[in-house]
Amino acid sequence: MDFRDLDRQAMKAADEVISQVRPEHLRLPTPCADWTLHGLLRHLVSEDTAFAAATTAGTEWSDVDWNAGRLGDDPVADYREAAAGYVAAFEPDEVLDRPMRINVFGIVRGATAVSMHLVDTVVHAWDVARTIGVPYQPDEYLTATTLKVMRRFPPQRPTAAFDVVIPAQDDASELDKLVAYVGRDPNWK
Repeated sequence: MDFRDLDRQAMKAADEVISQVRPEHLRLPTPCADWTLHGLLRHLVSEDTAFAAATTAGTEWSDVDWNAGRLGDDPVADYREAAAGYVAAFEPDEVLDRPMRINVFGIVRGATAVSMHLVDTVVHAWDVARTIGVPYQPDEYLTATTLKVMRRFPPQRPTAAFDVVIPAQDDASELDKLVAYVGRDPNWK
């Protein structure tokens, strides 16, 4: 399945949240273990930059630095620049079939990389929204699809950003089920 449209929709919702970040927010803790908001935004910039680089770098481990993102005086602008680079890199249809190494996850097709980016974007936008206390309600189809994508990956996680699954209420929203599946407390404040 081609997740690029959903991914762009998720990125638009994330941008709406991230655009509300102010300098005084950067030192706040986030629902994402061991990260302040500055660290989380730096992670998002690193991820977007590295996903884009992976489309042309090939499959060797050393080809892409997954921690190279930097935040300057305007973290929102830094995020937007990295996000635009990601979107441009995944625009050509042929990228979806290209094998690429995605961080510690190994070699995947470009289409799988897009689905992984979708999960990262939806969950981390929720992290940012919770951190700064602003609304974040992506539509149910987007979150339900993202949850289905995430459930294809094993519950054992190779990174701390997506921790062990925690139980969610049966009547929880799709977004709450998603964040619980990646180890977040849906009631985090």
